[in-house]
Amino acid sequence: MIRFAIIAPPLPSHFHPLEHLAMELIERGHCVTFFHQSTARRLLRFPKVKFHAIGPERTPARWFSKSPTQAASFGTWLGQRRIYAEMAWVTEMLCHELPAALREDRIDALLCDQMEAAGGLVAESLGLPFVSIACALPVNREDATIPLPVLPYPYERGEDAVRRYARAERRYDWIMKPLHKTIARQSVALGLTTRKRLHQCLSPLAQISQTVLEFDFPRPNLPPWFHEVGPLRRVPDEANHLPYALDNSRPFVVATLGPLHGNRMNMFKRIARACKMLDAQLLVIHHDGLSHRQCALLLRQGATWVTNSADQALLLQYADVLVTHGELDIVLEAVVAETPILVLPIAADQPGVAARVAYSGSGVHASRHSSSRELEKHLRHVLENQWPHLEQLADAIHVMGGTQRAADIIEAVIPDRTKLRLVSGG
Repeated sequence: MIRFAIIAPPLPSHFHPLEHLAMELIERGHCVTFFHQSTARRLLRFPKVKFHAIGPERTPARWFSKSPTQAASFGTWLGQRRIYAEMAWVTEMLCHELPAALREDRIDALLCDQMEAAGGLVAESLGLPFVSIACALPVNREDATIPLPVLPYPYERGEDAVRRYARAERRYDWIMKPLHKTIARQSVALGLTTRKRLHQCLSPLAQISQTVLEFDFPRPNLPPWFHEVGPLRRVPDEANHLPYALDNSRPFVVATLGPLHGNRMNMFKRIARACKMLDAQLLVIHHDGLSHRQCALLLRQGATWVTNSADQALLLQYADVLVTHGELDIVLEAVVAETPILVLPIAADQPGVAARVAYSGSGVHASRHSSSRELEKHLRHVLENQWPHLEQLADAIHVMGGTQRAADIIEAVIPDRTKLRLVSGG
């Protein structure tokens, strides 16, 4: 048995894939514990996964809450800089609190989300093996030969493109400066050589990504220990039944903006009006972001059903189009279901995911400010065209192994210390 710690940003799109991986490792006989502030416990859904609360009960870090003001701030340069300052506070807190907490739980190894530098820094300072996991687009850099994941640029070759990517990279590094300063300060405080960027805190043993080669831009400079395994998900043992009576003569559209942006009523209204123009059936999933009054208004605007939660993997098996903001996990879920996608990116790596949706031939992207008429045209384009690359992408994901292969890689690079002690006679 290996006692694993998981260190990740307290966001559903990061905790949920890692929780699926945790369950796979638990079923193999290991122990897995998430470490974060007590407020992050609510993100876990499976009782078998442990949680160790660390740090203060209250925190100035707001970047993972669902408040409309905070969610909106992702979309501006200054708003993003404030958010990275708050991320820096969390990283500093984890660097201070984790060493004692990991010793207390006698942790053997760490699984570290690429977006939280503290995991790798603390693991290395304690001499513990760790694996880096990219739940979002990988933060590994390619010397400006491809745009950073947070940028909306398409993939292009040539000197002009490289110069454009490099300029944007410098601008984005300015936005992330508060986090970079904290990483540099904490790496020295932990007795390590100075690090300044997230990609300098990754594992030398294994790096695991939810992407697949056919979806991402070309990355020739990845290390040999980088593994693309596809989405970290768990397929249910029993097939559920669709709880909606579909009219097979009309298109079926699923719209979700995730838990963080589920309160964007104006976006949902424009999507609903566009679907009404198309005479399409629309299911809106708002993740507790809307009030009963707002849900009723969406139904009048053109939505067929409005719900706070749903089995998205099941719905996408029936959907003709997914309209989403572009979190990697839901986009890959649509690819697995071979459902074409209309991406309306809002923040973080969603512009980069949208660019890769277009690059991989799995759908199209548009501005989140698009009018209802513009959205209707985009949806009509998606519905009236074939998407042959989706089948190839889905096949590529199926053969990569997903959660099970990720667990195989982890067990291959991190020895079971209990077995080693037994073999050595300890």
